[in-house]
Amino acid sequence: MDYSEKSLEKHRQWHGKIEMVSRIPLNTAEDLSLAYTPGVAAPCLAIAKNEEKSFELTRRANMVAVVTDGSAVLGLGDIGAAAAIPVMEGKCALFKTFADVDAVPVCINSKDEDDIVKTVRLISSSFGGINLEDISAPRCFEIEKRLKKECNIPVFHDDQHGTAVVTLAALINALKLTDRDIVSAKIVINGAGAAGIAIGELIRSRGCKNIILCDRQGALYRGRRALNEAKKAISRITNPNDEKGTLEDVIKGADVFIGVSAPGCVTEEMVRSMAAKPILFPLANPDPEIDPKRALAAGAAIVGTGRSDHPNQINNALAFPGIFRGALDVHAKEITNEMKLAAAEAIADFAEREGKLSPEYIIPRVIDKGLAEAVAKAVRRAYREPDEFE
Repeated sequence: MDYSEKSLEKHRQWHGKIEMVSRIPLNTAEDLSLAYTPGVAAPCLAIAKNEEKSFELTRRANMVAVVTDGSAVLGLGDIGAAAAIPVMEGKCALFKTFADVDAVPVCINSKDEDDIVKTVRLISSSFGGINLEDISAPRCFEIEKRLKKECNIPVFHDDQHGTAVVTLAALINALKLTDRDIVSAKIVINGAGAAGIAIGELIRSRGCKNIILCDRQGALYRGRRALNEAKKAISRITNPNDEKGTLEDVIKGADVFIGVSAPGCVTEEMVRSMAAKPILFPLANPDPEIDPKRALAAGAAIVGTGRSDHPNQINNALAFPGIFRGALDVHAKEITNEMKLAAAEAIADFAEREGKLSPEYIIPRVIDKGLAEAVAKAVRRAYREPDEFE
Protein backbone atom coordinates (compact mmCIF):
# COMPACT_ATOMS: atom_id res chain seq x y z
CA MET A 1 0.00 0.00 0.00
CA ASP A 2 1.18 3.53 -0.78
CA TYR A 3 0.76 4.96 2.71
CA SER A 4 2.13 8.37 1.68
CA GLU A 5 -0.55 9.13 -0.91
CA LYS A 6 -3.35 7.54 1.10
CA SER A 7 -2.35 9.37 4.28
CA LEU A 8 -2.15 12.70 2.48
CA GLU A 9 -5.65 12.20 1.12
CA LYS A 10 -6.97 11.15 4.54
CA HIS A 11 -5.45 14.21 6.17
CA ARG A 12 -7.26 16.39 3.61
CA GLN A 13 -10.51 14.63 4.54
CA TRP A 14 -9.93 14.68 8.31
CA HIS A 15 -8.84 18.32 8.43
CA GLY A 16 -7.09 17.50 11.69
CA LYS A 17 -7.02 14.40 13.91
CA ILE A 18 -8.18 15.99 17.17
CA GLU A 19 -10.84 18.46 18.25
CA MET A 20 -12.15 20.15 21.41
CA VAL A 21 -15.58 19.10 22.67
CA SER A 22 -17.63 20.39 25.58
CA ARG A 23 -18.07 18.09 28.58
CA ILE A 24 -21.17 19.91 29.79
CA PRO A 25 -24.64 20.83 28.47
CA LEU A 26 -25.23 24.49 27.64
CA ASN A 27 -28.94 24.43 26.86
CA THR A 28 -30.47 26.74 29.46
CA ALA A 29 -29.80 30.06 31.19
CA GLU A 30 -29.00 28.13 34.36
CA ASP A 31 -26.44 26.01 32.49
CA LEU A 32 -24.72 29.22 31.39
CA SER A 33 -24.88 30.74 34.86
CA LEU A 34 -23.21 27.67 36.42
CA ALA A 35 -20.59 27.03 33.78
CA TYR A 36 -19.82 30.66 33.03
CA THR A 37 -20.75 33.96 34.61
CA PRO A 38 -21.71 34.55 37.39
CA GLY A 39 -21.17 31.08 38.90
CA VAL A 40 -17.69 30.54 37.49
CA ALA A 41 -16.34 33.19 39.88
CA ALA A 42 -16.49 30.70 42.76
CA PRO A 43 -13.97 28.17 41.35
CA CYS A 44 -11.78 31.05 40.14
CA LEU A 45 -11.55 32.47 43.64
CA ALA A 46 -10.93 29.03 45.15
CA ILE A 47 -7.99 28.51 42.77
CA ALA A 48 -6.68 32.02 43.47
CA LYS A 49 -6.40 31.05 47.15
CA ASN A 50 -4.86 27.65 46.42
CA GLU A 51 -3.52 26.83 42.94
CA GLU A 52 -3.66 23.09 43.67
CA LYS A 53 -7.45 23.42 43.43
CA SER A 54 -6.98 23.84 39.66
CA PHE A 55 -6.39 20.09 39.48
CA GLU A 56 -9.75 19.49 41.16
CA LEU A 57 -11.94 22.23 39.62
CA THR A 58 -10.70 22.25 35.99
CA ARG A 59 -9.63 19.78 33.31
CA ARG A 60 -5.97 20.54 34.07
CA ALA A 61 -5.54 17.21 35.87
CA ASN A 62 -6.11 15.39 32.59
CA MET A 63 -4.35 17.77 30.18
CA VAL A 64 -0.93 17.23 28.58
CA ALA A 65 0.91 19.60 26.27
CA VAL A 66 2.78 17.84 23.44
CA VAL A 67 5.62 20.29 22.83
CA THR A 68 8.04 20.44 19.90
CA ASP A 69 10.16 22.88 17.97
CA GLY A 70 10.05 20.68 14.86
CA SER A 71 13.81 20.18 14.84
CA ALA A 72 13.94 16.35 14.83
CA VAL A 73 10.63 15.06 13.51
CA LEU A 74 10.50 11.31 12.94
CA GLY A 75 13.03 10.51 10.21
CA LEU A 76 12.38 13.85 8.52
CA GLY A 77 14.77 15.99 10.54
CA ASP A 78 14.40 19.75 11.04
CA ILE A 79 11.17 20.51 9.18
CA GLY A 80 9.93 23.31 11.44
CA ALA A 81 7.11 23.85 13.91
CA ALA A 82 4.15 24.02 11.52
CA ALA A 83 5.25 20.93 9.58
CA ALA A 84 5.40 19.00 12.87
CA ILE A 85 1.69 19.54 13.62
CA PRO A 86 0.48 16.30 11.91
CA VAL A 87 2.82 14.23 14.09
CA MET A 88 1.86 16.06 17.27
CA GLU A 89 -1.85 15.71 16.45
CA GLY A 90 -1.29 12.00 15.92
CA LYS A 91 0.37 11.73 19.31
CA CYS A 92 -2.54 13.57 20.92
CA ALA A 93 -4.96 11.13 19.27
CA LEU A 94 -2.99 8.21 20.74
CA PHE A 95 -3.12 9.79 24.20
CA LYS A 96 -6.91 10.07 24.02
CA THR A 97 -7.61 6.74 22.36
CA PHE A 98 -5.46 4.54 24.56
CA ALA A 99 -5.44 6.35 27.92
CA ASP A 100 -8.24 8.95 27.85
CA VAL A 101 -5.69 11.72 28.33
CA ASP A 102 -6.56 15.06 26.73
CA ALA A 103 -3.52 16.36 24.87
CA VAL A 104 -2.90 19.38 22.65
CA PRO A 105 -0.04 20.18 20.26
CA VAL A 106 2.19 23.11 21.20
CA CYS A 107 4.52 23.73 18.24
CA ILE A 108 7.01 26.47 19.10
CA ASN A 109 8.47 28.45 16.22
CA SER A 110 11.94 28.83 17.71
CA LYS A 111 15.07 26.69 18.06
CA ASP A 112 16.34 28.85 20.91
CA GLU A 113 16.62 26.91 24.15
CA ASP A 114 15.66 29.90 26.30
CA ASP A 115 12.58 30.61 24.16
CA ILE A 116 11.37 27.03 24.46
CA VAL A 117 11.93 26.81 28.21
CA LYS A 118 10.28 30.17 28.85
CA THR A 119 7.27 29.37 26.64
CA VAL A 120 6.61 26.01 28.28
CA ARG A 121 7.11 27.38 31.78
CA LEU A 122 4.67 30.23 31.15
CA ILE A 123 1.91 27.95 29.85
CA SER A 124 2.52 25.09 32.30
CA SER A 125 -0.24 26.22 34.68
CA SER A 126 -2.80 25.06 32.08
CA PHE A 127 -1.53 21.47 32.09
CA GLY A 128 -1.00 18.44 34.29
CA GLY A 129 2.03 17.26 32.32
CA ILE A 130 4.45 18.21 29.54
CA ASN A 131 5.44 15.74 26.81
CA LEU A 132 8.51 17.01 24.94
CA GLU A 133 8.73 15.60 21.44
CA ASP A 134 11.03 15.66 18.42
CA ILE A 135 13.53 18.21 19.79
CA SER A 136 17.06 17.64 18.51
CA ALA A 137 20.00 16.57 20.67
CA PRO A 138 21.90 17.76 22.57
CA ARG A 139 19.53 20.71 23.22
CA CYS A 140 16.77 18.36 24.32
CA PHE A 141 18.77 17.28 27.39
CA GLU A 142 19.19 20.79 28.75
CA ILE A 143 15.62 21.81 27.86
CA GLU A 144 14.19 18.86 29.79
CA LYS A 145 16.57 19.41 32.71
CA ARG A 146 15.65 23.08 33.03
CA LEU A 147 11.92 22.48 32.69
CA LYS A 148 11.98 19.79 35.37
CA LYS A 149 13.40 22.40 37.74
CA GLU A 150 11.07 25.21 36.69
CA CYS A 151 7.74 23.35 36.36
CA ASN A 152 5.82 21.70 39.16
CA ILE A 153 4.36 19.02 36.89
CA PRO A 154 5.87 16.00 35.10
CA VAL A 155 8.12 16.84 32.15
CA PHE A 156 8.90 13.82 29.97
CA HIS A 157 10.92 13.79 26.75
CA ASP A 158 9.37 10.81 25.01
CA ASP A 159 12.12 10.41 22.41
CA GLN A 160 14.46 9.72 25.31
CA HIS A 161 12.47 8.01 28.01
CA GLY A 162 9.58 6.47 26.09
CA THR A 163 12.04 4.84 23.72
CA ALA A 164 14.12 3.61 26.66
CA VAL A 165 11.12 2.14 28.48
CA VAL A 166 9.85 0.17 25.48
CA THR A 167 13.35 -0.99 24.52
CA LEU A 168 13.93 -2.27 28.06
CA ALA A 169 10.57 -4.05 28.00
CA ALA A 170 11.50 -5.84 24.77
CA LEU A 171 14.96 -6.60 26.13
CA ILE A 172 13.59 -8.19 29.32
CA ASN A 173 11.62 -10.76 27.32
CA ALA A 174 14.31 -11.28 24.67
CA LEU A 175 16.87 -12.04 27.38
CA LYS A 176 14.42 -14.42 29.02
CA LEU A 177 13.83 -16.32 25.77
CA THR A 178 17.57 -16.65 25.08
CA ASP A 179 18.36 -17.60 28.69
CA ARG A 180 20.52 -14.56 29.42
CA ASP A 181 20.99 -12.37 32.48
CA ILE A 182 20.92 -8.60 32.01
CA VAL A 183 23.67 -8.17 34.61
CA SER A 184 26.25 -10.11 32.59
CA ALA A 185 25.04 -9.37 29.04
CA LYS A 186 27.20 -7.24 26.77
CA ILE A 187 24.99 -4.64 25.12
CA VAL A 188 26.14 -2.34 22.32
CA ILE A 189 24.07 0.75 21.52
CA ASN A 190 24.75 2.53 18.23
CA GLY A 191 23.61 6.14 18.42
CA ALA A 192 24.59 8.38 21.32
CA GLY A 193 21.87 10.99 20.96
CA ALA A 194 18.74 11.46 23.04
CA ALA A 195 17.37 7.93 22.65
CA GLY A 196 20.67 6.05 22.85
CA ILE A 197 21.81 7.76 26.03
CA ALA A 198 18.42 7.32 27.72
CA ILE A 199 18.37 3.62 26.79
CA GLY A 200 21.86 3.21 28.22
CA GLU A 201 20.93 4.93 31.46
CA LEU A 202 17.72 2.94 31.96
CA ILE A 203 19.12 -0.52 31.23
CA ARG A 204 22.07 0.32 33.47
CA SER A 205 19.66 1.16 36.29
CA ARG A 206 18.02 -2.24 35.66
CA GLY A 207 21.37 -3.90 36.43
CA CYS A 208 23.35 -4.17 33.20
CA LYS A 209 27.09 -3.84 33.86
CA ASN A 210 28.53 -3.92 30.33
CA ILE A 211 27.04 -1.29 28.02
CA ILE A 212 28.98 0.33 25.18
CA LEU A 213 27.59 3.33 23.31
CA CYS A 214 28.88 4.31 19.88
CA ASP A 215 28.54 7.46 17.82
CA ARG A 216 29.78 8.12 14.28
CA GLN A 217 33.40 8.16 15.50
CA GLY A 218 33.10 4.87 17.37
CA ALA A 219 32.88 3.76 20.99
CA LEU A 220 32.44 6.25 23.83
CA TYR A 221 34.98 5.74 26.60
CA ARG A 222 36.35 7.71 29.53
CA GLY A 223 38.67 10.43 28.35
CA ARG A 224 37.65 10.42 24.70
CA ARG A 225 38.06 13.91 23.32
CA ALA A 226 35.51 16.23 21.69
CA LEU A 227 32.43 14.83 23.46
CA ASN A 228 29.47 17.02 24.41
CA GLU A 229 28.42 17.05 28.06
CA ALA A 230 25.74 14.38 27.64
CA LYS A 231 28.19 11.99 25.97
CA LYS A 232 30.86 12.72 28.58
CA ALA A 233 28.42 11.89 31.35
CA ILE A 234 27.32 8.57 29.87
CA SER A 235 30.92 7.60 29.00
CA ARG A 236 31.81 7.81 32.70
CA ILE A 237 29.28 5.15 33.72
CA THR A 238 29.40 2.75 30.74
CA ASN A 239 32.04 0.76 28.80
CA PRO A 240 33.70 -0.63 31.94
CA ASN A 241 36.56 -2.16 29.96
CA ASP A 242 37.23 1.04 27.98
CA GLU A 243 36.83 -0.72 24.67
CA LYS A 244 37.85 1.47 21.76
CA GLY A 245 37.33 1.37 18.02
CA THR A 246 34.46 1.34 15.57
CA LEU A 247 31.06 -0.28 15.91
CA GLU A 248 32.45 -3.21 13.95
CA ASP A 249 35.19 -3.60 16.56
CA VAL A 250 33.08 -3.42 19.74
CA ILE A 251 30.11 -5.44 18.50
CA LYS A 252 32.28 -8.56 18.54
CA GLY A 253 31.05 -10.93 21.25
CA ALA A 254 28.07 -8.74 22.12
CA ASP A 255 24.86 -10.40 23.26
CA VAL A 256 22.66 -7.50 22.23
CA PHE A 257 22.76 -4.77 19.59
CA ILE A 258 20.44 -1.75 19.90
CA GLY A 259 20.44 0.72 17.03
CA VAL A 260 19.06 4.25 17.20
CA SER A 261 21.25 5.55 14.44
CA ALA A 262 21.30 5.16 10.66
CA PRO A 263 20.22 2.56 8.08
CA GLY A 264 22.61 -0.07 6.82
CA CYS A 265 25.39 0.38 9.37
CA VAL A 266 25.29 -3.27 10.52
CA THR A 267 26.36 -6.08 8.19
CA GLU A 268 25.68 -9.80 8.30
CA GLU A 269 29.36 -10.35 9.08
CA MET A 270 29.02 -8.12 12.14
CA VAL A 271 26.03 -10.17 13.32
CA ARG A 272 28.05 -13.35 12.90
CA SER A 273 30.80 -11.82 15.07
CA MET A 274 28.40 -11.40 18.01
CA ALA A 275 27.78 -13.99 20.73
CA ALA A 276 25.75 -17.06 19.86
CA LYS A 277 22.02 -16.41 19.30
CA PRO A 278 22.34 -12.62 19.49
CA ILE A 279 19.49 -10.18 20.02
CA LEU A 280 19.22 -7.27 17.58
CA PHE A 281 17.00 -4.20 17.86
CA PRO A 282 17.80 -2.11 14.76
CA LEU A 283 15.36 0.75 15.43
CA ALA A 284 16.29 3.35 12.81
CA ASN A 285 13.17 4.47 10.93
CA PRO A 286 12.03 3.97 8.28
CA ASP A 287 15.05 1.85 7.30
CA PRO A 288 16.73 -0.11 10.11
CA GLU A 289 20.45 -0.57 10.70
CA ILE A 290 20.11 -4.04 9.18
CA ASP A 291 17.16 -5.64 7.44
CA PRO A 292 15.53 -8.15 9.84
CA LYS A 293 15.65 -10.97 7.30
CA ARG A 294 19.38 -10.48 6.81
CA ALA A 295 19.94 -10.36 10.57
CA LEU A 296 18.03 -13.62 11.08
CA ALA A 297 19.87 -15.26 8.20
CA ALA A 298 23.17 -14.31 9.85
CA GLY A 299 22.17 -16.04 13.10
CA ALA A 300 20.13 -13.55 15.11
CA ALA A 301 17.81 -15.29 17.57
CA ILE A 302 15.43 -12.34 18.02
CA VAL A 303 14.99 -9.13 16.02
CA GLY A 304 12.85 -6.12 16.88
CA THR A 305 12.49 -2.94 14.82
CA GLY A 306 10.56 0.31 14.91
CA ARG A 307 8.38 -0.76 11.99
CA SER A 308 4.83 -2.07 12.13
CA ASP A 309 5.35 -4.41 9.14
CA HIS A 310 7.80 -6.63 11.05
CA PRO A 311 7.34 -8.63 14.26
CA ASN A 312 8.30 -7.02 17.57
CA GLN A 313 7.62 -3.36 16.84
CA ILE A 314 9.40 -1.31 19.51
CA ASN A 315 7.12 1.72 19.55
CA ASN A 316 6.91 4.56 22.10
CA ALA A 317 3.13 4.39 21.93
CA LEU A 318 3.34 1.25 24.06
CA ALA A 319 4.56 3.39 26.93
CA PHE A 320 3.69 7.08 26.97
CA PRO A 321 -0.13 6.88 27.21
CA GLY A 322 -0.01 4.63 30.27
CA ILE A 323 2.91 6.47 31.86
CA PHE A 324 1.09 9.80 31.71
CA ARG A 325 -2.22 8.21 32.73
CA GLY A 326 -0.58 6.84 35.87
CA ALA A 327 1.32 10.04 36.63
CA LEU A 328 -1.80 12.21 36.23
CA ASP A 329 -3.87 9.86 38.38
CA VAL A 330 -1.55 10.32 41.37
CA HIS A 331 -0.92 14.01 40.65
CA ALA A 332 2.80 13.29 40.37
CA LYS A 333 5.23 16.20 40.22
CA GLU A 334 7.70 14.21 38.15
CA ILE A 335 8.15 10.89 36.37
CA THR A 336 10.85 9.09 38.32
CA ASN A 337 13.25 6.38 37.23
CA GLU A 338 11.28 3.93 39.39
CA MET A 339 8.11 4.80 37.44
CA LYS A 340 9.93 4.18 34.14
CA LEU A 341 11.27 0.83 35.33
CA ALA A 342 7.80 -0.14 36.50
CA ALA A 343 6.35 0.77 33.11
CA ALA A 344 8.93 -1.38 31.32
CA GLU A 345 8.21 -4.35 33.59
CA ALA A 346 4.46 -3.92 33.03
CA ILE A 347 4.86 -3.93 29.24
CA ALA A 348 7.07 -7.02 29.37
CA ASP A 349 4.67 -8.77 31.78
CA PHE A 350 1.70 -7.92 29.57
CA ALA A 351 3.26 -9.74 26.62
CA GLU A 352 4.08 -12.76 28.76
CA ARG A 353 0.61 -12.81 30.33
CA GLU A 354 -0.92 -13.08 26.89
CA GLY A 355 0.72 -16.50 26.69
CA LYS A 356 2.25 -15.80 23.31
CA LEU A 357 5.86 -15.08 24.26
CA SER A 358 8.11 -16.20 21.41
CA PRO A 359 10.95 -14.84 19.25
CA GLU A 360 8.25 -13.21 17.09
CA TYR A 361 6.29 -11.83 20.06
CA ILE A 362 8.45 -10.30 22.78
CA ILE A 363 6.38 -7.16 23.19
CA PRO A 364 2.68 -6.27 22.95
CA ARG A 365 1.11 -4.42 20.05
CA VAL A 366 0.06 -0.81 20.47
CA ILE A 367 -3.57 -1.75 19.82
CA ASP A 368 -3.67 -4.50 22.47
CA LYS A 369 -6.55 -3.62 24.79
CA GLY A 370 -5.72 -3.09 28.44
CA LEU A 371 -2.05 -2.32 27.93
CA ALA A 372 -2.19 1.38 28.83
CA GLU A 373 -4.12 0.66 32.02
CA ALA A 374 -1.63 -2.08 32.99
CA VAL A 375 1.20 0.44 32.55
CA ALA A 376 -0.72 3.14 34.43
CA LYS A 377 -1.36 0.78 37.34
CA ALA A 378 2.34 -0.05 37.59
CA VAL A 379 3.29 3.63 37.39
CA ARG A 380 0.84 4.55 40.16
CA ARG A 381 2.23 1.80 42.36
CA ALA A 382 5.84 2.85 41.70
CA TYR A 383 5.00 6.43 42.64
CA ARG A 384 3.47 5.31 45.93
CA GLU A 385 5.97 2.52 46.67
CA PRO A 386 9.24 3.48 44.90
CA ASP A 387 11.43 1.17 47.01
CA GLU A 388 10.00 -1.84 45.16
CA PHE A 389 11.51 -0.65 41.88
CA GLU A 390 14.96 0.57 42.97
